[in-house]
Amino acid sequence: MISPAIHVQEAAFRELRRQRRNATLIGGAVLLVCLLVAARVSEFYPSSLIAGAPRIGEYFAKILPSLEWSKLFAGTGTEGSIAFWLYRLDAWALLLLETAQMAALATLGGAAVALLLAFPAAKNLGAPGWVFQLARRFLEATRTVPEIVFALIFVWAFGVGALAGILAIALHTTGALGKLFADAMENVEMRPWDGIRATGATWFEACRFAIAPAALPDLLSYALLRFEINLRSASVIGFVGAGGIGEELYKVISFNYYEEISAIILLVILAVVAIDMTSERLRRRVIEAVA
Repeated sequence: MISPAIHVQEAAFRELRRQRRNATLIGGAVLLVCLLVAARVSEFYPSSLIAGAPRIGEYFAKILPSLEWSKLFAGTGTEGSIAFWLYRLDAWALLLLETAQMAALATLGGAAVALLLAFPAAKNLGAPGWVFQLARRFLEATRTVPEIVFALIFVWAFGVGALAGILAIALHTTGALGKLFADAMENVEMRPWDGIRATGATWFEACRFAIAPAALPDLLSYALLRFEINLRSASVIGFVGAGGIGEELYKVISFNYYEEISAIILLVILAVVAIDMTSERLRRRVIEAVA
């Protein structure tokens, strides 16, 4: 014989499940309405996608190089060869090197500032309330504004060139990495922190010897990932005169030099792949050293 208590529990369980199902349905309906309104406001119509999709294919067909197998390895004067396609490889390589240097300097500077601000921005480290709020709000402000907006401001202030691009990317990197660094610190095991603090160590010493070593692999991983992102950002902000290969890419796009567009894009992709492979090796070495 089933006791009345079991009937009560089963009824309560069914009621809870019904409430959750209704809440899910209501939430799904609200989300669907929001998506439809957003699509309407932004003119995201299926008809527009269907009409524009063939044009995307046409553009990609134009930027593909006209390579011929019989002439593939001929000189720069032979149309249909790789050398003819990459006829300005020396100039593009120098611009790509400048772009990589911009990304590296911006990542290094932004990561350094982000690391300093991440400690007071981490909730579990107990920084004073006003310091925590100030650090959090500053990181939010710097990562909210896109790099290209910062680049426009710095180009106006410092003139056309790489300096404006470096400062713009570094400022945005500070906000983006500061948030990630703080999250990584909030996820570390706090027993080393408690032990060091129990010995009379200061807050700064506990951050240095308890939190930083434990979070180091994640911090490095985020910083290297940001370096990849910044390389792409440095390529884009060149459109507003902030230096690097972006200026050349903007020029060839403006003048419809289709095959040069694909050549520059290929070089940027190869650079990102090389950075990714190097970053993975470096991260593994750091993890092994810490472990």
